Amino acid sequence: MALELLTVSSREMTPSQLNDVIQLCSQVFKCDYSYYMNLPLDRVHVLGYIDGLLVSHALWLDRRLRIGSGPWLNTAYVEGVATREDRRKQGFGSAVMCRLQREISGYDLGALSPSCPEWYERLGWVRWQGPLRIVKDSDILETPEECVLVYGTPRTGEIDVTSPLIGEWRPFELW
Repeated sequence: MALELLTVSSREMTPSQLNDVIQLCSQVFKCDYSYYMNLPLDRVHVLGYIDGLLVSHALWLDRRLRIGSGPWLNTAYVEGVATREDRRKQGFGSAVMCRLQREISGYDLGALSPSCPEWYERLGWVRWQGPLRIVKDSDILETPEECVLVYGTPRTGEIDVTSPLIGEWRPFELW
């Protein structure tokens, strides 16, 4: 069983692909994932199929993050990483993430907020150790209960993961 990987933007996605993503992510995350997929955001999806069945998925969207008082970084923010329960521990999720990591090489940084940090760390993601903050209007919200991991791209350069990491507010999930 060979895994077929496709990278497709949300604008180019077929209704069938969109429905597959909603079904998979709704099942894995135990929520109605159509809410997230209907938000007016441009995303790029990595889809992993076996014999026409979507078994694994990940997406990224553009997000601006800042390290300390540095400039805003064009960040590939990863979400919706999901693999069918009956297809886990077979390398499909890792294959999708490795493809995603290659695809985001033109970004300043990759970032995500994981439910299982250790899984991503084995793929090269690094846990942010400094304070996590969200900027909303002129307010700065501290988010100490959150976990964020970053992924260095060829454009990242050296970063201090003990500095504050600042993200812009968004209405659906802070991180």
